[in-house]
Amino acid sequence: MLKLPGSVLLGDAARLWTQLEASLQAEAAQVRSAAGSRLRLQAGGLSEFDSSALTLLLQAARLCHREGLTLEVHEPPAKLRELARVYGVAELLWPEAVQSQAA
Repeated sequence: MLKLPGSVLLGDAARLWTQLEASLQAEAAQVRSAAGSRLRLQAGGLSEFDSSALTLLLQAARLCHREGLTLEVHEPPAKLRELARVYGVAELLWPEAVQSQAA
């Protein structure tokens, strides 16, 4: 399982995406070779972030979609989930959570 760093801020976002993109592509190849359909990304260590963290996650989800996989973000901080809700992208990152809240 890939892990987000502890800090994702705007000033570091481009560099972080370059690193994450390469890791995601390698992980996607491994997941597909094992006949998997979900790429897991651990966000539990994320303690300092701004909206650029959402941008990274959305880019990761797009990359996974292009690879025929679904991105699963594990243990996202509550504040990150709230930020995603405020920006209107929570259903793109956690569709199952949004559906269970609606029920």
